[in-house]
Amino acid sequence: MTMWELIRVNKRNSVLLLVAMAICLILLGFIIGLGFFGPEGGFFGLIIATAIWLILTAVSFSGGDQILLAASRAKLVTHDVHPQLFNVVEEMKIAAALPAMPKIYIINDPAPNAFATGRKPETASVAVTAGLLARLNRDELQGVIAHEMSHILHRDILFVTLAGIMLGSIVLLSQVFLRGMFYSSMSGRGRRTSSGGKGGGQAQLVLMIIAIVAAILAPIMAYLLYFALSRRREYLADAGAARLTRYPEGLASALEKIANDRSPQLASVNKVTAPMYIANPFKKKKGMKLSDLTSTHPPISERIRILRNMTHGASFKDYSDSFSAVTKTKTVVPPTALTKEDIALRQAGAETGKKERLETQMRQVGDIMRRVNQFVFLTCLCGLKLKIPPNYKADKVKCPRCKRTLDLPKK
Repeated sequence: MTMWELIRVNKRNSVLLLVAMAICLILLGFIIGLGFFGPEGGFFGLIIATAIWLILTAVSFSGGDQILLAASRAKLVTHDVHPQLFNVVEEMKIAAALPAMPKIYIINDPAPNAFATGRKPETASVAVTAGLLARLNRDELQGVIAHEMSHILHRDILFVTLAGIMLGSIVLLSQVFLRGMFYSSMSGRGRRTSSGGKGGGQAQLVLMIIAIVAAILAPIMAYLLYFALSRRREYLADAGAARLTRYPEGLASALEKIANDRSPQLASVNKVTAPMYIANPFKKKKGMKLSDLTSTHPPISERIRILRNMTHGASFKDYSDSFSAVTKTKTVVPPTALTKEDIALRQAGAETGKKERLETQMRQVGDIMRRVNQFVFLTCLCGLKLKIPPNYKADKVKCPRCKRTLDLPKK
């Protein structure tokens, strides 16, 4: 019952946010219409804004998740490519009681990160980077996957899709208007507003200034609304991950490794996809501090402290108590989801040979990405393993160790 209460509150908050962003979009379209066409143009601007939103919504619902996965350069993989990853996803799917197994994607990037996408739990997808698979042990990987499963379970992936469409519509409308104003003024056409008499010209100028201010402020307000609820959802997904795994330290340790990783910034990330990831994929520039208001994620150090402070249990109530103790603020968990559950913490899984495990994982991930990228693997009689790239055109290859000639399998 606790989980369904959380989902119900999440849906209500999503509707409220989307209504607020819709009002922002409609007002922006109305004001821009007034600025361009005078008092009679407000309704026309409203129609244009609504049309942009409907078109983007239709495109997103017909294949928005696939667009996001393609933009992130994620490649669909099978169980044979990474059995442990599939086993962990299946475990967390069962623990979360999801109706279907999410599709699994791997992003060939050294930066450790992950995200979930899709319109509903039945059609969800989980994507992880090669860097994540190379650095995390099984408990840590389970924590990350449980976090993404919680996003799916809480219906966050639908919210991200809808809110992202609304945000994109506001930004697009604003950019089209401001660029149109710039090119109009450069070509001299912007002086037409003064031709309707002194009073009419002044009124039109005032409306134009209001429209410009609205076009600048509307995207900022929409971003702040979006980021505020996105940060809240990250906390709730952390709480859900602790509940599903019964081992908060797994996710805390994974977040710590992600935060301390020195790999280059994720190559395929952009402002639209950034809020989907488990941790902010944008690298901070030296000497700069990102404002909490404009960050897509809560401070990762705070998330780690909350998880490690959960010493009595793994329920939403335990997470809520830890959250309040660490942040000294009101909990993000809805009161209706705080019914007492006895979810005992479990012990860490056995881990031996940490250094050897990491070296083995790095080699395995390299081979995994070669398989994903359609490399051919051949083992020579001398024991040497050859990895043939997909653009190799010849039918045979010579072993560099024993000089035997090997036949390549026909595609």
